[in-house]
Amino acid sequence: MTVIHEINTLVWLGGLSHRLGRPVTLGEVPGEAWDAVVPSGVDTVWLMGVWERSPAGLEIALRDEGLLASFREALPDLTEADIAGSPYCVRNYVVDAALGGPEGLAEARAQLAARGARLILDYVPNHVAPDHPWLTAHPDRLVRGTAEDLARAPGDFLESGGQVFARGRDPYFPPWPDVVQLNAFSDTLREATVETLVSIGDQADGVRCDMAMLLMNDIFGKTWPDRAGPAPAEDFWPYVIPRVHARRPGLLFVAEAYWDLEGALQQQGFDHCYDKRLYDRLLHEDAGSVRAHLGADLTYQNGLVRFLENHDEPRVAAVIPEDRERAAAVAVATLPGATLWHEGQFEGRRVRPPVFLSRRPQEPVDEPLRAFYGRLLPAAATVRRGEWRPVTPAGWPDNDTHRRLLAWTWTHADARHLVVVNDSDGPAQARLPLPWDDLRGREHRLTDLLDGAVYDRDGDELTDSGLFVSLPPWGCHVFAW
Repeated sequence: MTVIHEINTLVWLGGLSHRLGRPVTLGEVPGEAWDAVVPSGVDTVWLMGVWERSPAGLEIALRDEGLLASFREALPDLTEADIAGSPYCVRNYVVDAALGGPEGLAEARAQLAARGARLILDYVPNHVAPDHPWLTAHPDRLVRGTAEDLARAPGDFLESGGQVFARGRDPYFPPWPDVVQLNAFSDTLREATVETLVSIGDQADGVRCDMAMLLMNDIFGKTWPDRAGPAPAEDFWPYVIPRVHARRPGLLFVAEAYWDLEGALQQQGFDHCYDKRLYDRLLHEDAGSVRAHLGADLTYQNGLVRFLENHDEPRVAAVIPEDRERAAAVAVATLPGATLWHEGQFEGRRVRPPVFLSRRPQEPVDEPLRAFYGRLLPAAATVRRGEWRPVTPAGWPDNDTHRRLLAWTWTHADARHLVVVNDSDGPAQARLPLPWDDLRGREHRLTDLLDGAVYDRDGDELTDSGLFVSLPPWGCHVFAW
């Protein structure tokens, strides 16, 4: 199952350059640094932000007081040299020369492949930079405006080369000031999207598609009802993805997705879609809410991406206590579907640098947390094989703390595992009915892969009553049977 490690490429290379006392590009990363990027249990690396950033977009960012304030909050000793522009304001899908160019990326991919890891890169389907070549060469691929639009709503439109274009947006927020809106209903844009993704498929094993739901016919039509023209009969992604796969078979498609559109995007061809609902429930709700979410169809769950943070969300260490983070991490790591870990999460970083920055503040490493993740990731890789099945904890009339527990099993021909998580700030006890019908008549040894503790249990009791568990607040077991 896919386990992704997201790396902020520019910040990461900057940190390596500082540590080594010399500039480091993707083609010059030491082997031990690649080893750290691909810890045991990770099989896919997302190098976020490798494409050419826009000088025009950078100029806009440098004039935006709101953005500058967020930069200073994350990096109190900010200098203008620390502001590189947004990696989602793409001028061209060519690897930035400062990062090592296409040759450096090819070497990075080879280093990852040597460690058994695939490479994922970004694709931004909804918008481009204001100095992207398409504004002059292919304006039909963009949403257009008029001089009257620009005069009436200068925050919604911009002028380039004597033409007026709409700024990129989603339907619920003001436009982004540094990007121009692509037209998902344009035939030539769809054709160009296929070509761009095929090109990315020459350089990587997968793509993470930014805000993928914005290109769906119904969403795009509601966002741009009077600007985009008539909707094509075929939706955007069902047009694009099969044509890319015809030329780059096996290219992994991962969607950043919200608004409960994950299932629809899976149906339209995506391998995995962000599971923001699980994120919200693990961080802000209770075990019953999580359990309800995990009752969804297994095919749907296999197509989700479970995470506790990424470059758009706050650092998890900054928003919940460490014991709750550990419990949530055990759940995320051992559920079906893909898993996404964010660089710095394992070390307990608390500051999320805006993606515009090329440097982040120094922070101390939380060594116990790093050791915990060092055990969890390889344990999860061992566990997630075979058939996943949720387990419903049972309690007693005078003790309903079983409601606080989450539990599931993984059953493979040569292995059995049981995961139990106390998703609460109070102690919890329960009996867990197990799905295995051959337990009777012998002893069974359970080894907790998180701490090495060993438990021997009678098979008759397990069959008749289930496994008794008692966990402290936010406690967890990952049992090998």
